[in-house]
Amino acid sequence: MNSSAHPLLSDTLPSDAAQATLIGRLWLPGTGPVLVRVTPEGVYDISSLALTCSDLLELDDAATRVQAHQGSRIGETASLLQATQGAGLDVAHFLAPCDLQAIKAAGVTFVASMLERVIEEQARGDASKAEAVRQAVVAVIGDNLRSVKPGSAESAKLKEVLLAQGMWSQYLEVGIGPDAEIFTKSQPLSAVGTGAQVGLHPGSHWNNPEPEIVLAVNSRGQVIGATLGNDVNLRDFEGRSALLLGKAKDNNASCAIGPFIRLFDAHFGIDDVRQADLHMVVQGPEGFVMQGASSISQISRDPLDLAAQAMGPYHQYPDGMMLFLGTMFAPTQDRHGPGQGFTHVVGDTVAVSTPRLGTLFNRVTTSDLAAPWTYGVRALMRDLARRQA
Repeated sequence: MNSSAHPLLSDTLPSDAAQATLIGRLWLPGTGPVLVRVTPEGVYDISSLALTCSDLLELDDAATRVQAHQGSRIGETASLLQATQGAGLDVAHFLAPCDLQAIKAAGVTFVASMLERVIEEQARGDASKAEAVRQAVVAVIGDNLRSVKPGSAESAKLKEVLLAQGMWSQYLEVGIGPDAEIFTKSQPLSAVGTGAQVGLHPGSHWNNPEPEIVLAVNSRGQVIGATLGNDVNLRDFEGRSALLLGKAKDNNASCAIGPFIRLFDAHFGIDDVRQADLHMVVQGPEGFVMQGASSISQISRDPLDLAAQAMGPYHQYPDGMMLFLGTMFAPTQDRHGPGQGFTHVVGDTVAVSTPRLGTLFNRVTTSDLAAPWTYGVRALMRDLARRQA
């Protein structure tokens, strides 16, 4: 696949798309967002089954209900995907597949990214200092913490050792301590979908994509399906202070989810998520290419444990949630000079893929130049009321 152009249909859809239960949201001019089922051949309106994605995930045996539903055909999948890249409101195009769900994220769930967060903290957000700090950190704590189970007696002993050496970090606390880091990535309806631009805060000079699997969870805490996400991250902002996490994570167009939610059924389930290998390609306008991989099998906490820590008797989400699982991908490849590491430039393309979920493709711009987020819950309610009148 050429990452500088929107992926072909065969790349966007899962490798076994013919047996996958895929749901998405399609913008129809004059109508608004429409819940759809996506197959290799066509896109079908399933709004008579559920008006919103949030409603659909509340149904018992949602995948079977979708498979049995005879929705009207809207159009050809390949044509609608092609029209999606850079589309405006006057053109039918795919949106992020979620709608009313809270958008949450788990952080520091892989050893590799945990070490990079520690390095960001020690470097105080200065990319030029990262390599020297990286060597110093690894010399003290090593790079093989995968065997340490978060919250275990072994991790507690490790904490005592690191405290004595002056190397304990808030990132190590959530990486190997009993409590996972769960934060709000973005607001309901604010995520962008495949083909859209993703935004960087224009004041950031050290940033990166974060390829992740995203769980689709209903209000009862049941994981109903999964999709892909790009948790665009500003390393300099968060590195300066963890209290800048909101500014580092939640900016216009900084959250990409898609291409479609694959519902759990007889062909795909949570064990497939646990075994997934993610691949990412970043291609720059100057010819720069970076590739990376992230294997969910190396995650420190099980995906279902992360979902249980994010939602439960102490914290409800009546419209469900989308939960980013975190990434082990922390780019260190030099782009602008020795020791400078990686950072985005405007015009980069980012393709996140895994065979059973397909490809999420986006092009990088700054948050002030990306299409502003103007369609919120009030607008959705107005459109749904008009359609039901």
